[in-house]
Amino acid sequence: MISISHKTKHFLVLLVKLLIVGGAFYFIYNQLANNDKLDWQKFLVLFHKNQSVLGIVFILSLSVFNRFFEILKWQNLVGFIHEISLGEATKQVLAALTAGLFTPNGVGEYAGKALYFDKKDTKKVVFLNLVCNGIQMILTVVFGIFGLLYFNAQYNVITTKTVAVLFGILVILFAVLFSAKKITIKGYSIERLIHKINEIPKSIHQKNAILAIFRYLVFSHQYYFLFLAFDVDLPYFILISAVSSVYFLASSLPTFQFLDFAVKGSVAVYFFGILGVNEWVVVFVTTLMWFLNVVLPVIIGSYYVLNFKASQAHKEKIIKTN
Repeated sequence: MISISHKTKHFLVLLVKLLIVGGAFYFIYNQLANNDKLDWQKFLVLFHKNQSVLGIVFILSLSVFNRFFEILKWQNLVGFIHEISLGEATKQVLAALTAGLFTPNGVGEYAGKALYFDKKDTKKVVFLNLVCNGIQMILTVVFGIFGLLYFNAQYNVITTKTVAVLFGILVILFAVLFSAKKITIKGYSIERLIHKINEIPKSIHQKNAILAIFRYLVFSHQYYFLFLAFDVDLPYFILISAVSSVYFLASSLPTFQFLDFAVKGSVAVYFFGILGVNEWVVVFVTTLMWFLNVVLPVIIGSYYVLNFKASQAHKEKIIKTN
């Protein structure tokens, strides 16, 4: 086997850190500076017109709560392996978010979190992260379907017959999955997955679900309040149903974190275009959501990535003591 010296290994780790952080900042700058749909002059005019210190603090606080609930979710789930402090959970979540910026649907996030644990716990960490993201996806689908049905009832985007067909396909899909739960592929099956999920205490699942609901309500209403800040005057249920529909449909499409706002923006332009909202407003609100909830956490996460020490990571087990 080829042995790698300590200095070489240290240099390679440093190089990977710099590539992750440098790449993150490059993509962020590129998307903000070269997006021709962002009319900064209109934004500045509207900002000076409606600027409010309390409003800015309120919107920023929603971003903090959005990520805070995600951190609490992770801290809660990791308790199944061993307890970690809030500070350690924050480090793991933000560093993993940065590491997953360039991977499809944030897959790199799984590896990012696993690096903070012993190798023997890697599969457990990946599985817990799947549960963490899974409950959020389920809520996005549930709220999204109700939002889409309400929006469609008001604006008849698709016919009743089409809705019935889609619902039928969904029921058939669930029936097939349920009947095939014992089918094993490379040692994995739906039945085994359900069994592993049931191994996690119900109290952890319940707390995870509650925190996920709070997180969904926070980021969906942040979207809502940003539209209000841009002088979009629409009934609450119409606006929030459009928001939930956008999140549902956009989350169904495979994408990268750094392109997240572009995907959501494209879907949002369609839905809010039906409501008569100017395209530039939709693009700006979607971009601000991306900036507040992805860019800012990635900037903080970059600090944790640069300070990550591979030689010590597996030794670090920050256990709460009384």
